[in-house]
Amino acid sequence: MNRIAIPEEAYTEHYGSTTAYVYRSYAPKLTAAMGNLSMTVYQETQLPIRVIEAARVRTAQINGCRTCKTWRAARDLPDALQGVGGDVDRSFVGRAAAKPDEAFYAAIEGWRSSQLFSDQERLAIEFAERMGEAPHSFEGDESFWARIHAHFTDEEIVDLTVSIGSWIAAGRFLHILEIDPEVCSVEPVSLRSATSGPIDVNPGLITAP
Repeated sequence: MNRIAIPEEAYTEHYGSTTAYVYRSYAPKLTAAMGNLSMTVYQETQLPIRVIEAARVRTAQINGCRTCKTWRAARDLPDALQGVGGDVDRSFVGRAAAKPDEAFYAAIEGWRSSQLFSDQERLAIEFAERMGEAPHSFEGDESFWARIHAHFTDEEIVDLTVSIGSWIAAGRFLHILEIDPEVCSVEPVSLRSATSGPIDVNPGLITAP
């Protein structure tokens, strides 16, 4: 059975997706805030694309979110940001000299034995993994904090922590309610909120992990 009520009309082009229906129909102010946090992270993070994607996808694997696991920032973020008035050129995707390939994504789950990652990228994956699986493990682990401070500034550590926190929240929300379709494309959809009048909702904003 559905985790929440989703009528047949939610599968029509009017709504664009079941995820869009849920965001429009249930707790719209809260879901909009969550979507805005997700897009703010994507727009404002100053971390490199490989660090962001490594930590994000490890979080997605732990969450089990199909949307998050199949989202590719270089491919999907430009349309999502443009749909909400963001600036792709100043985002981490726009700044990236090179985009991660599928070999990079395939190696993330087995990162401990992979030679594809830099020390900074490996630390980002470890940080995401421990935040998602064992947040208490940081307590008293001075060795870890020494390692991460060797590769990240305090600004970058806060940036990474907020980013991972946003992915944990959004990914678990989508997966637990089973509204996490795989990402194939991102197309803008206009929806109307029953409580706040006309709003423009982009599925990239809705489903961006």
